[in-house]
Amino acid sequence: MELRIFTEPQQGASYHQLLAVARRAEETGFGAFFRSDHYLKMGSVSGDPGPTDAWTTLAGLARDTKTIRLGTLMTAATFRLPGPLAITVAQVDQMSGGRVELGIGTGWFAEEHTAYGIPFPPLGERFDRLEEQLAVITGLWETPAGSTFDHPGKYYPVSDSPALPKPVQQPRPPILLGGTGPKRTPRLAARYADEFNLPFASVEDSAAQFQRVKDACAEADRDPATMTWSNALVLCCGRDDAEVARRAAAIGREPDELRENGAAGTPAEVVDKLGRYAEIGSERVYLQVLDLADLDHLELVAAEVMRQV
Repeated sequence: MELRIFTEPQQGASYHQLLAVARRAEETGFGAFFRSDHYLKMGSVSGDPGPTDAWTTLAGLARDTKTIRLGTLMTAATFRLPGPLAITVAQVDQMSGGRVELGIGTGWFAEEHTAYGIPFPPLGERFDRLEEQLAVITGLWETPAGSTFDHPGKYYPVSDSPALPKPVQQPRPPILLGGTGPKRTPRLAARYADEFNLPFASVEDSAAQFQRVKDACAEADRDPATMTWSNALVLCCGRDDAEVARRAAAIGREPDELRENGAAGTPAEVVDKLGRYAEIGSERVYLQVLDLADLDHLELVAAEVMRQV
């Protein structure tokens, strides 16, 4: 199982803090550094010094790291037009030497849209827009060099586009889709996703949603083995109960709740929890790190968990 680091900078983080986490993740052997794409903090935290833009951050990290893969869980389709987003991701892929992955979803946090003047359509329209964005983004990237791309869409019609720039990764960077939607989410994943991710879900709920996506793959005549299956879980690992309790308190959570719902406890407990996800076919886990100042947390997981999974 591959372990990746996942951060939530809207809760309060500067670029330099994110860079420190990304570099430590790279040094200790984690497979990737991912970040959320949000413009407003959640819960009782201050959110200081304020939000950072996901793709601006990843552009900086593309130049300030060397080997670790970089991506979003998940870019909100409501935040950006698909043509400019395709350009941005392709450029960051070039800047990184081909290390970028695009996680994208409908967008869901209404308050951040009203806080920054971003339109927030009803859910059905957001799914329609996401589907059209995926068609445009993949179409632009996969159009052969020297050819043009057209898309007669309802929301994002494209005409005579040179479909440039091209990403380093060919035919395109990996696309991640995810979520618990029972119908449209599996169908979109079967059509467009290289990886299906389920965030903060139990083993049982994950297995059920993975099966829905596999069924959608079968309907689309796609081999489910061509999909990477992954989960995201909050991380709270400690050498003993006291260290687990300290790390839980630092992020405002209870140890027992984290053991139930996250990757929490001693290294042995975390290995056991990850093993249960591996048994249902999960190949990657994005470990949500909420205390970005605690770089020893990453060191511990790399030394005591990663080698056992």
